[in-house]
Amino acid sequence: MIASLPPGLLLIGGALAVPFLRGWLRWAWMLALPVVGFVDLIGLEHGAHVTVALFDYELQPVRVDRLSLAFGYIFYIAAFLGILYAVTINRTAEQVAALIYMGSAVGALFAGDLITLFVYWEVTAVASAFVVWAGNTERSYRAGMRYLAVQVVSGVLLLSGALVQIAETGSVAFAQSGLQSLAGLLIFLAFGIKCAFPFLHNWLQDAYPEASPTGTVFLSAFTTKLAVYGLARGFAGEDILIWIGALMTAFPIFYAVIENDLRRVLAYSLNNQLGFMVVGIGIGTELSLNGTVAHAFTHILYKSLLFMSMGAVLYRVGTVKGSELGGLYKSMPWTAAFCIVGAASISAFPLFSGFVSKSLIMSATAGEGLLFIWFVLLFASAGVFHHSGIKIPYFAFFAHDSGKRCKEAPLPMLLAMGATAFLCIGIGVWSEPLYALLPYPVDYVPYTTAHVVTQLQLLLFSALAFAVLMRTGLYPPELRSVNLDIDWIYRRGLPAAGRAMARAPAGLRDALAAAGVRTAFGFLNRLVRLAGPESALARTWQTAGMVGLILIVMAVYLVLALV
Repeated sequence: MIASLPPGLLLIGGALAVPFLRGWLRWAWMLALPVVGFVDLIGLEHGAHVTVALFDYELQPVRVDRLSLAFGYIFYIAAFLGILYAVTINRTAEQVAALIYMGSAVGALFAGDLITLFVYWEVTAVASAFVVWAGNTERSYRAGMRYLAVQVVSGVLLLSGALVQIAETGSVAFAQSGLQSLAGLLIFLAFGIKCAFPFLHNWLQDAYPEASPTGTVFLSAFTTKLAVYGLARGFAGEDILIWIGALMTAFPIFYAVIENDLRRVLAYSLNNQLGFMVVGIGIGTELSLNGTVAHAFTHILYKSLLFMSMGAVLYRVGTVKGSELGGLYKSMPWTAAFCIVGAASISAFPLFSGFVSKSLIMSATAGEGLLFIWFVLLFASAGVFHHSGIKIPYFAFFAHDSGKRCKEAPLPMLLAMGATAFLCIGIGVWSEPLYALLPYPVDYVPYTTAHVVTQLQLLLFSALAFAVLMRTGLYPPELRSVNLDIDWIYRRGLPAAGRAMARAPAGLRDALAAAGVRTAFGFLNRLVRLAGPESALARTWQTAGMVGLILIVMAVYLVLALV
């Protein structure tokens, strides 16, 4: 490590110099930071760690093993590619926030204790919210507030779980937790929010598409994959994750098919791909965990490539609405070609990166006899080819000619997309270097006749279904609208309830207000039992008071942010 700095601090510290640099010097500085960080990781020894004494606890801000290194490598690669892509757009606030965001995500990977993890976790949340706000629109501001509120809840749950673990065991170690304890359950929920579990997911589709063309590329790579890492570190082999992951792969398909905003389509497909990783963690075998890490690695690349291509379209045309695009291959042929590479990769075409990673998870699922889950994943694989492999490039570049003519994407964007596409193809053709980075020894051959034939059949029938639906007019039309799912509750339902409350008779309002007060006092009583001096949460009143105060402040903040 450079001067004994924990991984990630180089990016965070380097961000502080960005406002004082101009022109090519700023970009040279920003591009150098992830390169130096990556080289630093190569020099780290497996099993190395750094400990720091804090009060009565021994913190471990750096813990190095194959799991953290694999994620660290791809995080630095994604940081470099994202910065290169963003050279065209000079937004100082976004650049500083993105560097801090990426650095804190890297730092969290190597945290060996829950306190260090919590600090990085919260810095990641706040910095990424600024990346959303850098979209500089009213929609991005509101989406960023909702996003931050959700991320703060995740942080509060993580801190609560850490304090419960300290109270019950006296340990701050970040290790395998399980769901048998209250601490494990709280930490699991914190990771679940950041991983966009079903019913906890819509912050992703709400916020990511509202960021700038470059901001969405940064966001797509780090937050959810940090949660995947946390689940792999703390909850590998938990059976419930198999079912949660299977649901995650399936339900986004239906929303992605009817969505008009192509960046929102990609956000839904991101949720779909996370499901494969969660299933792999739930299975918990060496093969499935290798598959999860490999798929996270390849997913960061091809998802970034798809967001880059749509970001280039947004930058040049001013919209990514499917109803307003089409025929752009004439103006942006290179962008179209790179988008097709990303589409083939996410669809797991043979010779593209998604094939060599997803097949690990599919094989692990079949090997454990989980036939129903295997069929769900097979259905989800067909669905992602349908809405990301076909719909994205087709509606953006090859559907009806919208008549829009523009310049090709700027050179830095093309260079970033070209490098990412090269990696997507390179990993698909030569998977051994990726397999060598995985946590466990790999004895697996992805290119067998059965794997290749099965995947090609799946893709062929999915493409045929898309063609039939388009030719018969049964494919859902491109509507100029925003589709809501679970976020309907707080974006439509609660405001409507408030308006109805305002129109209600005075007696009814008083009765409802009294019920609300009773509910609030009931919550506070439960909070005292949870965080009071006699509770399992803390052994001293000082610790308990701190936890209670944090929970109350965060709850008030959440209510105010959602109003």
